[in-house]
Amino acid sequence: MQDFFEFADELGPTKVIHIREPSIGLEAALVVDNVAMGPAIGGLRMAKDVGTVECMRLARAMTLKNAAAGLRHGGGKSVLVGDPSMDPRKKEQLVRALACALADVSEYIIGPDMGTTEECMAWAYDEIGRAVGLPRELGGIPLDEIGATGWGMLHATRAALEHCDFEVKGARVVIQGFGAVGMHAARFLVEEGAVLVGVCDSRGGVRDEAGLSFSQLASIRAEQRSVSEYHGGHIIDREAVVDIPCDIWIPAARPDVIDESNVGRLQTKLIVQGANIPITVGAEKLLHERGVISVPDFIANAGGVICAAMEYEKATEGAAMQMVAEKLRLNTEEVLAEAKRRAVTPREAAQDLAVRRVKQAMEYRRWGVF
Repeated sequence: MQDFFEFADELGPTKVIHIREPSIGLEAALVVDNVAMGPAIGGLRMAKDVGTVECMRLARAMTLKNAAAGLRHGGGKSVLVGDPSMDPRKKEQLVRALACALADVSEYIIGPDMGTTEECMAWAYDEIGRAVGLPRELGGIPLDEIGATGWGMLHATRAALEHCDFEVKGARVVIQGFGAVGMHAARFLVEEGAVLVGVCDSRGGVRDEAGLSFSQLASIRAEQRSVSEYHGGHIIDREAVVDIPCDIWIPAARPDVIDESNVGRLQTKLIVQGANIPITVGAEKLLHERGVISVPDFIANAGGVICAAMEYEKATEGAAMQMVAEKLRLNTEEVLAEAKRRAVTPREAAQDLAVRRVKQAMEYRRWGVF
């Protein structure tokens, strides 16, 4: 309970639920942060070292993300302890068991996140009839397949470049985390003429100032191999992507990959945050002092949840992608303009915008957050 009281504030969380079933090795948690704007949407994250504190932070990020995007949804998150690459039958057992455990938490809508897929959402939907990011065959909009988050990041980047001295075409891009988000962000940017000069995944990285082949990297990922098996370029340690000079640096992996201890190593002009909470607040302030623009996570990577919310409302894939492009462009423009006007970091401007919307919604609720 200490974690709850340490992180609780006037916005939430409203519920923290721990789930354990030793007989099958199930260890999980759900955090419903705030539902003043509507039922919470938030992904299920699976990792060997994930825990309740991370879940609380991610749930709050979802509250802010959904509010900033103008969605009629609050924020929540669930985490499942385990190796995402485990035997598929075991993974299915754990996901189905977790979904059953959350069946009565009607204010939470489960979606995909790091370590889970559309197939996982299909298992959850089969158990409780409540999930988004479903396969096409179940009437869903497969977020990872179409690259909804990466699509939104492209439009956030376009908007942010209005405040930079370079264009997408010819811009040098580094992707930290070549998963579903990072890969699609790279794809869309390369299609616009950007040059991919460095990428990494959990097992290693590769760099080439002349440009990496996106098609080769995509093939490697499709075969579930590491980008460190890339033919050509220079193979590097995964941590070394922080040191690659570039114009656009995209963190698309775990939380807190950039903090006060390594932020000075970044050599970039623009950061577009594809992961949730990838940079500490202190590091963002240091970047701001250096004149580096950092588009906050809950602004830049909202494409996936916008698409998920549209799916929940039975919208078409085309309408959802159009909405993602529009909202990401407008929100990025508004946040960066406000940050410049007030001489604050983009995160401060974005957080003020989101918190204001949540508090306004809470005023209409009998007990605020419920």
